[in-house]
Amino acid sequence: MTEDAPLLEFQGASKVIGAVREPSGVDFRVASGEITALAGDNGAGLSVLTKTVSGSWEPRESQIPWEGETVRFHRPGRPFGRALRPRRRLTHLGIVASALAVLSLAGAGPALAATTTSTTTAPASAASWTVYHGDPEGSGVAASVSSVALSSAAWTSPALDGQLYGEPLTWNGHVFVATENDTVYALSAATGAIEWSRHLGTPVPSGSLPCGDISPTVGVTGTPVIDGTRSELFVVADELVRGNPAHELVGLDATTGKTELTQDVDPAGSTPSALLQRTGLTLDAGRVVFGYGGNFGDCSSYHGWVISVPEAGGTPGEFAVDAASGESQGAIWMGGAAPVVDAQDDIWVSAGNGSVYSSSHAYDDSDSVLELSSSLTLLQYFAPASWAANNSRDLDMSTAPALLADGQVVGAGKARIVYLLNGSSLGGIGGQRASLADACGDDIDGGVAVQGTTVYLPCLSGTIAVRVSSAPAGLHLLWSSSVGGGPPIVAAGLVWTIGQNGDLYGLNPTTGAVREQTSVGVPANHFPTPSVGAGLLLAPAADRVVAFSASSTTSPTTTTTTTATTTTTATTTTTARATTTSAPAEGGGSSAWVTVVAVIGGLVVVGGLVWLLLRRRQRNQ
Repeated sequence: MTEDAPLLEFQGASKVIGAVREPSGVDFRVASGEITALAGDNGAGLSVLTKTVSGSWEPRESQIPWEGETVRFHRPGRPFGRALRPRRRLTHLGIVASALAVLSLAGAGPALAATTTSTTTAPASAASWTVYHGDPEGSGVAASVSSVALSSAAWTSPALDGQLYGEPLTWNGHVFVATENDTVYALSAATGAIEWSRHLGTPVPSGSLPCGDISPTVGVTGTPVIDGTRSELFVVADELVRGNPAHELVGLDATTGKTELTQDVDPAGSTPSALLQRTGLTLDAGRVVFGYGGNFGDCSSYHGWVISVPEAGGTPGEFAVDAASGESQGAIWMGGAAPVVDAQDDIWVSAGNGSVYSSSHAYDDSDSVLELSSSLTLLQYFAPASWAANNSRDLDMSTAPALLADGQVVGAGKARIVYLLNGSSLGGIGGQRASLADACGDDIDGGVAVQGTTVYLPCLSGTIAVRVSSAPAGLHLLWSSSVGGGPPIVAAGLVWTIGQNGDLYGLNPTTGAVREQTSVGVPANHFPTPSVGAGLLLAPAADRVVAFSASSTTSPTTTTTTTATTTTTATTTTTARATTTSAPAEGGGSSAWVTVVAVIGGLVVVGGLVWLLLRRRQRNQ
């Protein structure tokens, strides 16, 4: 290491997780003997940055010089230091990563000011919502939103040319929706006016399909996805091509609407008229991922599919449910939710009922929670012990798998039973850790919202909240509402859901009581879900979007160096109730002395680590 070279340096630190870039383009230097703190709100990318420094995650676009020498990762999940030859470097790097982690945990309180140039990056959630339920894991949480003004709409869009089945997306000052008439719209986030529209093709008349409940035409049903790094929106359109139904993956320039990609994505040997592309789209390792199921009524012969296509176009990857000879069905539809992508780029889906009705028959991957690799290899699965009987009664597993931070997974479906699973070992048939029967009075279909150990589930008769415990493993029904029922999201301390009556509800997260309510118009389908972005809460009605102003308190990620003493502030809100552990807070704040103690304690720990680092270096010289 030269005299002027920093001990550790990040150059363009970025991490892309599905459709989200977090953080983006961060540069900072850590000199020998210097203490560096990272401060920022939830969602600003602090944990991602420290995991990248420690080697848990691979930086796909960054350069990381250590003592002036650029180091490389062997693969994600391998300790970063294994790419470094001298053993003492591994120790030093672990100390630096630990120091950054300790101070990033104290980032919600006072932070020390920088004397070097600081770099900031705002979290994507502050201004954009580029994938179904906001992030690759489909958590449905807009942590940065502090309030929503529901007293009057900020704007209502013009009537569009078809029904809306997907969730509105936001990016770069635009709101994006797609219709069953195969038209994609970009609306102004400021006014709701149409900035551009692109008609993709001729939608399929519902009368030409073997069955279904979408009418008069079937066009775009699944929520699109946006790759902000490419400024590109991806959407699957059901079109008439040479007079026959076909599913086309289309990439559009998100700024202009220009077509960048058109590719047929019907699986080889399939019957396109029997397939419905119902799931949202997501991104995983440079590929567009989505699912297929059948039309309402499960008519004709089809397989459930997970499809993965390179963003630039190319040969699709495919995984089929009920794939054996003579088998069919096993829809991947999930009430419109997108496949869930975890931090290791693995893909999680739920599969519906299959054609096998006897448990003595070989299991067919139906009525399940499936984990697939990014290359669509089946890694593990869970199915209820009653899977065969469920198949005969159309009792799908039909929610997006809810991935909790502690590694547990929650799934549910039409059997109205909620299952708790071990994410590292799903357990196969009957392998649940716990279950909660009769959780609601109707089907549980669609995307979920996950906050801490509380999962908000879309029961058609009214949203429900379930608390998860790990020791002992258990599921506890916190509350069951009788309103809403569309897939919920969490923003501004409330759970937001849309009912079949056309009302948007904001529910108290600890009790389920209605705190806010307004009419947005009757939806076109059973699974309408709101979104948050561009300073708005967005609710889809049958053929238009209604927007409400949403305020954000997001602070950027800030790199600071401890050579002077000033303060910056950020706010953390916490609430504890004995009967509702992990439910999000409605208001209030943490005491200042707690934050001060956390920061001082962190500095003491870091000081000790730096002293140890310097002592080891002296011994090795």
